[in-house]
Amino acid sequence: MIERVGVIGAGVMGMGIAASALRGGFQVTIRDTDPVREDLARAGGLRVAASPAELAGLCEAIAIVVVDAAQIDAVYRGPSGLLAALAPHHLILLCSTISPVDSARLAADIAATGAAVLDAPISGGPARALAGTMSMMLAGDAQALARAEPLLQAIAGRRFVIGPQPGDAAKAKLVNNLMAGIHLMAGAEAIALAERLGLDPAQMTELISASSGQSWIFDDRMPRALAGDFAPRAQAHVLTKDVRLVNEAAAAAGLELPLGALVRDLLQATCDGGWRTEDDAAALLFYRQRFAG
Repeated sequence: MIERVGVIGAGVMGMGIAASALRGGFQVTIRDTDPVREDLARAGGLRVAASPAELAGLCEAIAIVVVDAAQIDAVYRGPSGLLAALAPHHLILLCSTISPVDSARLAADIAATGAAVLDAPISGGPARALAGTMSMMLAGDAQALARAEPLLQAIAGRRFVIGPQPGDAAKAKLVNNLMAGIHLMAGAEAIALAERLGLDPAQMTELISASSGQSWIFDDRMPRALAGDFAPRAQAHVLTKDVRLVNEAAAAAGLELPLGALVRDLLQATCDGGWRTEDDAAALLFYRQRFAG
């Protein structure tokens, strides 16, 4: 039975998961390389581990919530890395958005230690992570899923079991984020156009949210973009990475994504325009600059 949970990566999603697990009655330990994030964790009543290996000694279940596969590799193999500290009683959740190839590879590395592993990417944003209502895509064997269920109930409102093969949940997450990227850039383009046509952008945002152009990411991003709030909940480079990965996954299947390739390039242009570490709602700033010509 899982009683002690670790979270590696104390960004906004990782902290949300940690807080939801704590609220669900689990003992929670955080590991991050940023002292500021560690201080926030302590202030929230969380224990802080000095290394991934130390965290493994304190926890049965560990969620890895870092940005990309390179960071997971650093967690695995860096000084006091995770892999050498794993044992059969551990259950690892790979929550980062990474390629299906990397997900399968990283899951195999964990399985080789005797620990259980779930390919478990997440979606829904920081507010839903904090509320324990985010969505989670899951791939792994039935025994690991059953063991994880009490924890999953505490941290995710919707859980989609994709199948038994690690890597398949990563595929599902990339397909979802293809839609997220398309909707984000379409929404930013529409609101920037509305402004150039002399329409009230706030009114247009309300209109679209009540009409056929509505999407979750539009409702989440555009009101705060119009308020000038670009504090990073999801930095622009993260969704850019995700859309690049989905284009690569399509290419590996012999496919080209006409919209996916365009959105990848538009997101990259947003990053290159100086908004890489801003919230991806800064797509509106990219379009404003572009339309200003």
